Amino acid sequence: MPVSLIPSFLAYCFVGGITPGPANLCSLSAALRYGRAPALRQWRGLFCGFFLDSMGAVALTWPLGAALNEYVGMLSWVGAAYLLWMAWHMLRPSAAGPDRDPAVPSFRGGLLVQLTNVKVILFCLAALSSYVLPYSRSLWALLPVGLFLPLTGPLCNLVWLFAGASMQKLFEHHRRTVDVVMALSLVLCAVSLVWPH
Repeated sequence: MPVSLIPSFLAYCFVGGITPGPANLCSLSAALRYGRAPALRQWRGLFCGFFLDSMGAVALTWPLGAALNEYVGMLSWVGAAYLLWMAWHMLRPSAAGPDRDPAVPSFRGGLLVQLTNVKVILFCLAALSSYVLPYSRSLWALLPVGLFLPLTGPLCNLVWLFAGASMQKLFEHHRRTVDVVMALSLVLCAVSLVWPH
């Protein structure tokens, strides 16, 4: 990647990381509902999932290069279905209590959210194919960018997580409303993935 593209690449990483998406909304929701410590447990899974997505994108873009772009669109439908499933679970009341609630933030849950997060998969593939592949198809050019990407999204997840933790007391008595807003946000994310641009 030419040095002149680094500011554009960093802006791409910030905007892609800070805008609402499944991981950011899950971080916010987990912190609002359960507090900082459980949300941080989930964040560790989000970070590992992002790292695996990024390394997977490097592994795919290195041998396939530009030919990959025409098949990436199919992932949008899978991601949209998963987002709708998450929204449905967010709206479903949990009669089982907090210890048996599958929505309680966990490392495994965070990992699953990120591994199926089409926004992150497309983000990584687009970063590599737009900022690296036009200038080099070398694994040694793709790998540093692939290693940098997991530092972007998860750091932005922390912004959402700490915002949720700081507003937890405020929203304590409005949990159902917050759940509905978060679920509707996930539905909007799902629609935006498959709606023609």
